[in-house]
Amino acid sequence: MSTNTSTAAVSASGYDIRPLSQSERERYAAGLTPEERRVLLHQGTEPPFCGSLLNNKQSGIYACRLCGLPLYKADAKFESGTGWPSFYEPIDPAHIAELRDASHGMIRTEIRCRRCDGHLGHVFDDGPPPTRRRHCLNSASLQFYPAGEQPVQKTAA
Repeated sequence: MSTNTSTAAVSASGYDIRPLSQSERERYAAGLTPEERRVLLHQGTEPPFCGSLLNNKQSGIYACRLCGLPLYKADAKFESGTGWPSFYEPIDPAHIAELRDASHGMIRTEIRCRRCDGHLGHVFDDGPPPTRRRHCLNSASLQFYPAGEQPVQKTAA
């Protein structure tokens, strides 16, 4: 999984973050589109300015499309000009795993869902205050839930 492992079964915000087994991950992935599978399971990237959530301005939360773990609040979203939905902080740092990514001739920090290990995107140190971080995400990795709605949690057995 990742280099930022957590031994806690529940995050500070109250969500079950126990890692899914490979069979649980495959069962939950059965409902994904080919593009969602490419991005989430095989560290793909959608083309810039094409993601369905890039211009979403609604209030609510963004959760992992594979397991439903809440990842980002809409009020942490900002326009980065990069072509991907960008956020300056996650709902709970324990919901995100960071890994060194040396692919494509560069060194970056990949971010994945802590529970299902789904690829979300990358994080950079060029974001706005207060964190100065830019979590640059793929729309295919996320499911948006308008304010008042909560994602179904697909947790480890």
